[in-house]
Amino acid sequence: MSLFKRNPFGHILFLKLWLIRIAGLLTHSRFKGFNDLQIHGSEILKTLPDKNVLFVSNHQTYFADVAAMLHVFNASLSGRDDSIKNVGYLWKPKLNIYFVAAKETMKAGLLPKILAYAGSISIERTWREKGKDVNKQVKMSDVSNITKALDDGWVITFPQGTTKPWKPIRRGTAHIIKKNKPVVVPIVIDGFRRSFDKKGIRIKKRGILQSMEIKPPLDIDYENETMDQIVEKLEYAIEQHPSFLKVIPSSEILSEEELNKQREWRY
Repeated sequence: MSLFKRNPFGHILFLKLWLIRIAGLLTHSRFKGFNDLQIHGSEILKTLPDKNVLFVSNHQTYFADVAAMLHVFNASLSGRDDSIKNVGYLWKPKLNIYFVAAKETMKAGLLPKILAYAGSISIERTWREKGKDVNKQVKMSDVSNITKALDDGWVITFPQGTTKPWKPIRRGTAHIIKKNKPVVVPIVIDGFRRSFDKKGIRIKKRGILQSMEIKPPLDIDYENETMDQIVEKLEYAIEQHPSFLKVIPSSEILSEEELNKQREWRY
């Protein structure tokens, strides 16, 4: 495939290749330097098909989560197991990886703009706008773009639609799963909220142990399972089901709530 061709979103692949390399070089030390990213299950990535794969994950920062996944995905596909040591894997990255992001967050600085061109599927939030709750109709063009990306490759999405923990899964993700019947791979991340600011750009604290667990694909009956059943399955898979709150110390929950309050004032 020529690198001067365009992908389904009109991106020139040669330019996308270099932007992925630049973004990777800019962010690598955040996960293998200032902090230490512990990876589990990356061998699963090597067994996945080249397209129609949907990664679902909990969400802790706007950009660091995605940047870390791009590192882990490409490192694994280049032969590394649970490691992003040595950025040589950036020389030949997988170009058909996309991630779902709110349009308003992809305009906040140079790195977000690089990541946007390198693979974002920009959507308009239907439940939140400029820090306020809203109730807008889903744009069918947004759904169509996610389908287009799945037809071309891998898609990363954060079905809670927010960086705050324990929020409900958006039903739109279940709709996409029912419609496209992708291989659904859950990912659970931790430590990013303590390492970075809310945007995931500024390093807030060094020496934090970050973790990323890639789980086996979910067993989903696309024809017979209801939207609610798929939503519940996703909640358990990314460890954001309300039942998980029962086994988390109350002190940790209070700490997270206090941290969220501080972020609201800070931003």
